[in-house]
Amino acid sequence: MSVQTSTAPRVPFGHADALFIGGEWTVPSSNAGFDVVSPITEDLYVRVAEAQEADMNRTVAAAREAFDRGPWPRMSHAERAVFLRAIARGLDARAADVAQTWPHEMGILHSIAQAFAGGMGGIYDYYAGLGETFAFEEPHTPTAGGAFGLLVREPVGVVAAIIPWNAPINLIANKLAPALIAGCTVIIKASPEAPSSAYIMAEIAESVGLPAGVLNVITADREVSELLVRHPGVDKVSFTGSTVAGRKIAAICGDRIARYTLELGGKSAAVILDDYDVEAAAASIVGPACLMSGQVCSSLTRIVVSRSRHDAMVDALSAQFGAVRVGDPFDAATQIGPIAMRRQRDRIEQLIAKGESEGATLATGGRRPAHLNRGFYIEPTVFGNVDNNSSLAREEIFGPVVSVIAADDENQAVEIANDTIYGLNNSVFTNDPDRAYAVARQLRSGTVGHNNFRTDFGIAFGGFKQSGVGREGGVEGLLPYLESKTVILEGRPSHVTA
Repeated sequence: MSVQTSTAPRVPFGHADALFIGGEWTVPSSNAGFDVVSPITEDLYVRVAEAQEADMNRTVAAAREAFDRGPWPRMSHAERAVFLRAIARGLDARAADVAQTWPHEMGILHSIAQAFAGGMGGIYDYYAGLGETFAFEEPHTPTAGGAFGLLVREPVGVVAAIIPWNAPINLIANKLAPALIAGCTVIIKASPEAPSSAYIMAEIAESVGLPAGVLNVITADREVSELLVRHPGVDKVSFTGSTVAGRKIAAICGDRIARYTLELGGKSAAVILDDYDVEAAAASIVGPACLMSGQVCSSLTRIVVSRSRHDAMVDALSAQFGAVRVGDPFDAATQIGPIAMRRQRDRIEQLIAKGESEGATLATGGRRPAHLNRGFYIEPTVFGNVDNNSSLAREEIFGPVVSVIAADDENQAVEIANDTIYGLNNSVFTNDPDRAYAVARQLRSGTVGHNNFRTDFGIAFGGFKQSGVGREGGVEGLLPYLESKTVILEGRPSHVTA
């Protein structure tokens, strides 16, 4: 059957032909634009303006002016917190709009989009709260002369926040909220495949009266994005995306000593210890593996299990993955929607074919669903007999594909999990919390879960090795937007009472 919609999908934002620069919707320097194609129907969803070099320069100038001479960095943290709370309420009011656009950009289930979007205001509220509790000034006793010392944490400056296409509203929040409470001004560079959330955030910023230039929104391709990273008016780059792009950004920023944080790729492992039931493990793995059609950087895609239980693990996963209902993400019965775009589905299919050619066993899935002749769909896929040195185990697939890898014992299972250039996320499955803790401390990743896929931006999220630099979420996510300054005085200033 073909996926059809009776009416054209609603686009719940305006100004698609403009850029948000200096607090105003601005006519771009050219008529160029990006066509956003819905992965559900393969039809055009919306066309948005494409920023050129002149637009990017104008955007940086607006953010620079707002930081160097505007009121925002000179406000108190409490004053800025008022705006963050207003943004939170504005986002709460627009959550349904975000949830409407998200499936049409990357295929997430509408029900999941609703749940995620409905919680985004809480991130702005959290950082507003840090404006009242975080120690932006700490008294110190000087150790090399002077009577009174302060460690002062000040905003890093103009931030370029480069957002990917898979979870834009989440990633905007975890960059924008800490940057704003710190006192930075921000340029959101939206993905050409998923610009809607950035447009909605610009409309919210406009509606709450955020000072001009504090938030700017453009959508650009790789060439203009690179110019943004190179621009001397940008003090910090906050990037989420592929490790390949992250390496280039790090090199550019390193050349001019710009600050950067990078949230990059992953090839995360689920280590199944012998005391844990394989059926229970499979039941825990399937839902997160299909979340957002598997387009999650921290997804558990390598399932490491003892050799004697390899076949049972493959069978259990195959039963779970084979029962997942693929279809229209707006259908309440659907359990997994499409892949975001044609080129991404093509790449997944190429890696599936390569996995078979390299000797892995395709246990279930791996094909386009027979009942869907439109949209970028692919079946949830399980491979067995995967070599940890193969392409399936080494390359980030970014789709609903898991690989079962056999280990001789627990020590080798840990070695296999760590034998990757990535280090974003892992999980250990065992009935013993002490064993879980012991293995977790050996796993080289930014997060380790127990008996399930876990991530927690409320604590901190980020990776070891080539999965990134720095952390997002929680107090750890505020620190990259601050510079530390030591002030040594001959007396205590009057505003310091403690």
